[in-house]
Amino acid sequence: MDEESVDRSEGFGERLLGLLLDRAPHLPPQLIAPLIAEEVGRVGGRDVSILLQDYAQELLVPLPGKKLRVTQPEPVNGSAAGRAFLRGEAVEVPLARGGLRMHLPLLDGSDTVGVMVLTLDNVGEDDRRLLRRLAGLVADLLVTKSAYTDQFFLARRREPMSVSAEIQWGLLPPLTMTLPQVAVAGILEPAYRAAGDSFDYALNDNILHMAVIDAMGHGLDAAVMATVAIGAYRHARRVFVSLAEKYTYMDDAISGQFGPDHFVTAQLMHLNLATGELELVNAGHPAPLLIRDGKVVRQLESATTLPVGFGGEEPRIREHTLQRGDRVLCYTDGIIEEHIAGGELFGEEGLVRCVNRLGERPSEGMRADLRRLSHTLKRERGGRTSDDATLFMIEWRGGAADHLAVLD
Repeated sequence: MDEESVDRSEGFGERLLGLLLDRAPHLPPQLIAPLIAEEVGRVGGRDVSILLQDYAQELLVPLPGKKLRVTQPEPVNGSAAGRAFLRGEAVEVPLARGGLRMHLPLLDGSDTVGVMVLTLDNVGEDDRRLLRRLAGLVADLLVTKSAYTDQFFLARRREPMSVSAEIQWGLLPPLTMTLPQVAVAGILEPAYRAAGDSFDYALNDNILHMAVIDAMGHGLDAAVMATVAIGAYRHARRVFVSLAEKYTYMDDAISGQFGPDHFVTAQLMHLNLATGELELVNAGHPAPLLIRDGKVVRQLESATTLPVGFGGEEPRIREHTLQRGDRVLCYTDGIIEEHIAGGELFGEEGLVRCVNRLGERPSEGMRADLRRLSHTLKRERGGRTSDDATLFMIEWRGGAADHLAVLD
């Protein structure tokens, strides 16, 4: 197309979204809500609510703000807002008096941070497209501005949070990442009292780097040790050392800072997105479970080295080959070492039983499936989580994503 023939005039949709983009750099956090409500009003919307996920992943909590509609929190299970949140798709509910209530997921990348809800008298495909894009901008704005304010954090918090949990939530990456080739999701319990458990991941070119850790002890001491372990892991990852050398970096940091009587168990992994080859180092952790077609096939065994901090030898790497659609479930010992009624240990058998039972139901996506597993496990343990309990799941899908970089 001739460069001079390209239409660069500003249409209605560009003006609407452009206003938000233009003002975003200078917008104080408390003015986000009024601006969003104003933008929605320009497409005929009203009664706008912004719902954010609480830390226990049980409720969607309304964000207070001028011009926003503030209602009671909505349960993630069984609500239209919850369906939009878990599926990452818009959900429309017709109203008895006419019009409809739209629930739009707020997607930051592929992580859903909340739901935008609004009422429209009429909606067409142009409205749906524009509102979907507006919701994406709102999500980015909320995530960006959260670095400058406690407002969004306070809305999400439903009970007092320990100092150690504050540290851990500040340390975690986004809880979910969903791409054409791979998906990951993680859950940390107890949400408001977590201490030594953590996980981390990063996608660098075609390799997904992952780590799950469990620092010894409880409270603030465990949180500090976990912070050092994750910091050392990230440093090692960013200087491009091998998987085995990552263990050594972490081991040196923990032993050097805390001495010989402190340790962190860890699983370190590399997943090649093109081939499904999974490299695994296990430093005193329970072995991950391989899930295929909803059922646990086996443990992913590896030569277990000493926990991080004990000065173990360079670990041997075990390689596993995944099939498309395979899921790998990593977990910390707080999941299986809880005692249930009668003093019986919940154990790995209890975990496998829950995974297999839930695998008989249709998948609702990684986030929803892992959340459902976490809540089911907690019920099976009698509602108790005495120790930190972390679940981290990977699903390898294969294929390629190059087509996303090509404009139609």
